[in-house]
Amino acid sequence: MPSNKQRRQAAQRHLQRQLERRAELARKRRRNVIVVAAVTAVALVAGAVLLISALGGDDDDTTTAEGSSSPAAGPTTGPGAERAGQTTTAGACTYTYDGQGSSGIAVDAPSGDLPTEGTAATTMTTSAGTIGLSLDRAGTAACATASFVSLAQQGFFDGTPCHRLTTSPGLEVLQCGDPSGEGTGGPGYSFPTQVTGTETYPRGVIAMANSGQGTDGSQFFLVYGDSLEGNPNYTVFGTIDEPGLGVLDAIAAAGVDDGSTDGRPATPVTIESMDVVP
Repeated sequence: MPSNKQRRQAAQRHLQRQLERRAELARKRRRNVIVVAAVTAVALVAGAVLLISALGGDDDDTTTAEGSSSPAAGPTTGPGAERAGQTTTAGACTYTYDGQGSSGIAVDAPSGDLPTEGTAATTMTTSAGTIGLSLDRAGTAACATASFVSLAQQGFFDGTPCHRLTTSPGLEVLQCGDPSGEGTGGPGYSFPTQVTGTETYPRGVIAMANSGQGTDGSQFFLVYGDSLEGNPNYTVFGTIDEPGLGVLDAIAAAGVDDGSTDGRPATPVTIESMDVVP
């Protein structure tokens, strides 16, 4: 039979083991908290970067943006692939064919002379309602407007979806212009981004989406809430009328189809026609 001294020693050893186990568990809990906090921080930063750059993509895009939003690098197998690498000019604008067309037809970039002043009144008829646009033909908007008008006149936008809606404060846009509906397609050519570095994106403007400077194509975004503060990387080339903003508000109110703040609109939006008044 163990003596009192032996029992006390055994009890002390048992207590010491308990204290050591508790200390080890505490250390593990602290490590887990640190790891979770670090992973969460990285995820939040990455999410914020992706959300903005996707205007650039999907979206995408092109972030970017998007979104990515303008034609992404890839094999030149689309309509007009035989023209890949060729350039055409319209006034001071240069358009470079990349073969990444996603409309099912080979469309032409603008060429020859182009208007450099005034505006082009455009009616964007969608399955969700009519959105009136006023496209600027002057200054840094000239090349984007010339391309947009040319694509509209060729029927490029007809029957195509608006594939991306964002509803986060600071990024409230509807993105359209990719016939594939995946956020990576375009017209088969690209052209330089035209920005001064002072661009802002208040409610009511229309701007080109891209997946990086110089990758503007056919994708564009309609701003229904002030967006992209301090991120002047997208060519602003027009404005949206008040009835059109009402249509966008209704689309935004229905939200994103998966319940998130960035994805396909819960109310599907298809561009039925894009009519330009010369």
